[in-house]
Amino acid sequence: MRSLMIVDDEKNIRYGLKMMIEREFPGVYDIRTASQGEEALELYGERAAEIIVTDIRMPGMDGIRFIEKLVDEAEAQADKTIKPVVIILSGYDDFEYAKAAIRYQVKEYLLKPIRRDELFAALRKSEETLIRQADMAQRMAAGEAYLDQLQSVRLKEMLEREDMTGEEMQELSGLIGFPSIVRPYRLAAIKYVYEDGSLMKKEELKQLIRHMMEPVKGRISASFFDGESRMVLVGSPDEQFQELSRRFAERELDGLMMGISRAGKTVADIREAYRQARTALQYTFIYPNVNLMCHEDIQEEPRSFPVPEEDIRKIGNMLGTDREREIKGLLLSVFRIDQMPHVKIDYLERVGKRINEQVFDEVFRMYGESLVEVLKLYRKVGSIDNFRHFHDYFRSLEHLMLSVNEYVRGIRSAHSEHTEIKAAVEYMEKNYHRPLNMAMVSNHVSLNYSYFSEAFKAHTGESFVVYLKKIRINKAKELLQNRAMRLGDIGNSVGFENAKQFSRVFKELEGVSPHEYRVKMLSETEKGAP
Repeated sequence: MRSLMIVDDEKNIRYGLKMMIEREFPGVYDIRTASQGEEALELYGERAAEIIVTDIRMPGMDGIRFIEKLVDEAEAQADKTIKPVVIILSGYDDFEYAKAAIRYQVKEYLLKPIRRDELFAALRKSEETLIRQADMAQRMAAGEAYLDQLQSVRLKEMLEREDMTGEEMQELSGLIGFPSIVRPYRLAAIKYVYEDGSLMKKEELKQLIRHMMEPVKGRISASFFDGESRMVLVGSPDEQFQELSRRFAERELDGLMMGISRAGKTVADIREAYRQARTALQYTFIYPNVNLMCHEDIQEEPRSFPVPEEDIRKIGNMLGTDREREIKGLLLSVFRIDQMPHVKIDYLERVGKRINEQVFDEVFRMYGESLVEVLKLYRKVGSIDNFRHFHDYFRSLEHLMLSVNEYVRGIRSAHSEHTEIKAAVEYMEKNYHRPLNMAMVSNHVSLNYSYFSEAFKAHTGESFVVYLKKIRINKAKELLQNRAMRLGDIGNSVGFENAKQFSRVFKELEGVSPHEYRVKMLSETEKGAP
């Protein structure tokens, strides 16, 4: 079990995090808790923790000081290659304060209130870090590492040099130890993709795979990294790569992507096996939630097509309209979803790039970049490489497209909305004496009842009912200057049903009754007369 420590001065947070982690990862973590830095440091001195989740602001020794002491404690231990992985918890206003933790190599920074998915993702990433640390502590001797590197260079040359003669290939096959490879053999093309689309560094991936391969039966005869940062392994028997993938899945290291070639027997088969492994690896991106693909399972080689410029142009023209269904349909069409998975990655990349250039860039150029949430999504969708699987990219792209559609529609409606609400106000001022209601006025300007209510309040600053009352009372105040008019007649003439309602509303808005207002107004008029 992994040892984990939670440090927070709030008891509810400590035990809430403990329960969440134990439910999500049963039997994985031995969890201890501490209420502040001094207590946590004492517990760590008694028994080190591999993962530490700590708050920043705590009484006594705060989180930053605790991490500083923790680093000193870890450095003093005999095995300096294994260091605790630290995850910081903090409120929004602690961000600048938390920057101080960067120099102590804090791995994750989580904002309160803690979201379950972010916490679990941080723990999985911590597991990856700990595995890499453990493996680094058991590195092979320098001489063996040199021989491995030399073998990798020779294998890379054999697979990537197009002009290599058969004689040269036979010579290199001896240098890479090909005669000792158990036949049949297979090639695997591998990469590790994080949730944000970034790739694991080469050395880290190499050490992680070596660590995972230790209990797996079989033999890796050679390995190298090709020009696109894929790790290529030559191994046998057939099942060992599937077992390697299974072990990653057990550890919930979901970012491992692997393509496996068909079986080869001679050195002449190795180049074709390399091509097959690369093709199979591409299919892990196209198929949803597939992390391993064997070339035998591919029924048809992927194809490419010209970019559908006209359809992409149509999508751009539709933004800001009520044609969401047509936008969705065109997106499905331009990416040829009906022909998946037999579409080449390069086609999907070219279409995605063209949509960015012709649709999104043009929208933000015309309407500005004021919608922050849309921009955040736009930055991620900006590259297909930011995703593990195509269906994740497509879902995000579709969501962004509909968000931008709503954004543009909102901007356009804001211009027309001003005119429509202004017309509604003018209608009310001319017809205040009639029995008006919001349904009548919204119909007059052809706006949806619910939408009209929100738009009216945003435009005038008041609800429809209050605004209508004020129009009527202002007209009544003018009529109260005429001594000859009875109060009941004035109320009727401005749209009130009876004198009682008129008096109640008048007092509600003016603080005095209509009669009191008339007396006050006439008195002031007489005082001002010569």
